[in-house]
Amino acid sequence: MYRIMLADDEGIVIESLTFIIEKEFKGQCEIRSAKTGRAVIELAETFRPDIAFMDIHMPGINGIEAIREIRRNNDSLLVIIMSAYDKFDYAKEAINLGVREYLSKPVDKERILEVLRDAMRQVDSARESRNRELMIKEKMEIVAPVIENGLIYSLLFQEYFEEDVENYKNLLDIKESRCYLGVLVFGDSRVGNHMTNAVGSSIKLHTHYTEVRELIRSYFHCFVGAVTGNKIAVYFPTDEKEQDYNERVEQIDRARELMRKIRTRTEIEARMGFGRITEPMAAIDSYHDALRALIQSEGSVAHVDDIPSGCSFEENYPVETEKAIFEATEKGDEKAQQEEAIRFFDWMCDTYGDALSDIQLKTLEFVIRAETIAYHSSNETYRFLSRASYLPEILEIGEDKERLRAWFLRKLTDAVRLVSGSSVKRTKSAVGRAKDYINENYGKDLSLDDVSRIVDISPYYFSKIFKEETGENFIEYLTNVRIDHAKELLSGSDLSMKEICACVGYADPNYFSRTFKKNVGVTPTEYKEGVR
Repeated sequence: MYRIMLADDEGIVIESLTFIIEKEFKGQCEIRSAKTGRAVIELAETFRPDIAFMDIHMPGINGIEAIREIRRNNDSLLVIIMSAYDKFDYAKEAINLGVREYLSKPVDKERILEVLRDAMRQVDSARESRNRELMIKEKMEIVAPVIENGLIYSLLFQEYFEEDVENYKNLLDIKESRCYLGVLVFGDSRVGNHMTNAVGSSIKLHTHYTEVRELIRSYFHCFVGAVTGNKIAVYFPTDEKEQDYNERVEQIDRARELMRKIRTRTEIEARMGFGRITEPMAAIDSYHDALRALIQSEGSVAHVDDIPSGCSFEENYPVETEKAIFEATEKGDEKAQQEEAIRFFDWMCDTYGDALSDIQLKTLEFVIRAETIAYHSSNETYRFLSRASYLPEILEIGEDKERLRAWFLRKLTDAVRLVSGSSVKRTKSAVGRAKDYINENYGKDLSLDDVSRIVDISPYYFSKIFKEETGENFIEYLTNVRIDHAKELLSGSDLSMKEICACVGYADPNYFSRTFKKNVGVTPTEYKEGVR
């Protein structure tokens, strides 16, 4: 249905338009009319027309002023002016107001219908666009919680690549570069800093999850994770490096109100903790901050900045640089590790250039920390005496800071390369063992599952690394090994075709013959005759 409003002070015009429209578009239009400017404005507010035929000169408020007023509440209305006045000023003002057509009376029937059909097509197009938008929004409402939980799950369980986190942020339209995490803990009641009946409240919480999620989002600009045990993690995006005191106080007040609202709506007790602002890749630290805040507090809401800190640093200490060195080491990112290590060493020399022994100690501390990460990430064997030369080497370097810097960077490089090389070595080792097993057992009935079990890697991952390492998939490699051995037997033995077929792992001679010809270009018999 199209809602059409007719505005003209001449009853004959309204009657004529009504007759033309109803005859041509029978049952498709709902028509209302008004004869004064004020009546038109009031009708537009209640009727909400899609299309309006308007005269300019009407009693009281003229048509131009009426259109301007209607536009305040209905900017999608398609206006067609029909007027005996074709003055340039009116036409110019009509254009400024987004009038679709300016028709000079008298107007013939066909022109009216032509303009109306065009307006109806535009209404249809706008409705289709709106329907698509609503459909997309509806789908996003369904998908958004899954994406939000994917982001939070990846950060908390550290099962991610940086590009994955960026993809999640793009999907959720998160522009902020930093974040902090909060956690809601649920139970039947609060005893000090402990929530009772975690299991029971977790089951109950699942029933109310959608409502609780919407409540959280109504109080904060945030992204909400799924229920994990009796907890819900919440991601707060921000560009700030530290949270302002007044903002923190306001946030705590809102969180207290949220806890009361959740208790009223669900009859479940809840507490909420907030962690520090950090980089997204270190969000798990903020999450632990939030939990620690709740453990060390007995209130319904706790912020980590309000509780005693386990460790603090001097004002200019490059905490982020230190963290970045070891994060890069864990990832096997040599370039990033070296850049941050140089930055840290320069800070030590610029800030405490005279404190040589302290620089030496910090250098040794970082190297040992990096090597510890490397040992845990590789198959290398840790040996107690492996660092016996470190202290003598540092003491021998003495006051030569450039030599100390070179030693520092070299040892860190060794550690990060141990990390980056370990996964490659494990992959090569597994593929190498697989190839050896295939070469020794090609005459048996072998499958991908059999060989992946031998090297103790899941079939999917084994298939992936085998193709990457050899350039062939498992079946191609096995087939080539079998064909090569068949060619040797065909050219160097007197075994029958059936015996050769069995020796190289084929139970069906016909299938063997087809496979051989596909790979070699001739049948086994033709190959044997050609060799001889």
